[in-house]
Amino acid sequence: MIVTIDGVAASGKSSVASGVARALQVPYISSGLLYRGATLLGLQAGLDLHDARALLVTLQAQPLRLEPLAEGNRVWHAEQDVTEQLHSTRMDRGVSVVAALPEVRAWVDAQLRALEAPFVAEGRDMGTNVFPQAPAKFYLTASPRIRAERRARERPEDVPAIEAALILRDQLDAAQSAPATDAVVIDTGPLTLEGVIEAILAHLPARVPSA
Repeated sequence: MIVTIDGVAASGKSSVASGVARALQVPYISSGLLYRGATLLGLQAGLDLHDARALLVTLQAQPLRLEPLAEGNRVWHAEQDVTEQLHSTRMDRGVSVVAALPEVRAWVDAQLRALEAPFVAEGRDMGTNVFPQAPAKFYLTASPRIRAERRARERPEDVPAIEAALILRDQLDAAQSAPATDAVVIDTGPLTLEGVIEAILAHLPARVPSA
């Protein structure tokens, strides 16, 4: 079984997916970390992030590996764990450019589809494009201000600046981020993390057996 959790930036997808995965005793996978990893390699190489060909050459020469864990995914570049380098406003801006490239999306999709189910998959288009066959699909949303306030608790940045960046990110991600027609849409604004997790678990037809 595959459970997909899509949504806008900073809507709580990773935390929710991790909580759902732990409850179901299966791994979760974060597609966004692979896009951020590709962005990091592109920035480090001084590439134009709009240049899909150059990015793919870099990814093939310097492979990234996603380690899916229920408590939090890690991204490895060669033998180095680069996960902590993937979260900043600079990365937020760059990843929207990279994630819009069809060639890079195809590369990420191939990495994800090679993973063995069951798992919880979170991202922008898990339920619409990567795993359209998934029997359980969810889409998380919240206002830009609420999302900015949440992110400000994780980063030393001002709420208005984060909010402005999120609004721009929503516009850039609009083509990739939309709920599947059969997805359950959840506004996470008025809910706690535990409340969102329980709402998802309540919609599942049956608990996924332990891997």
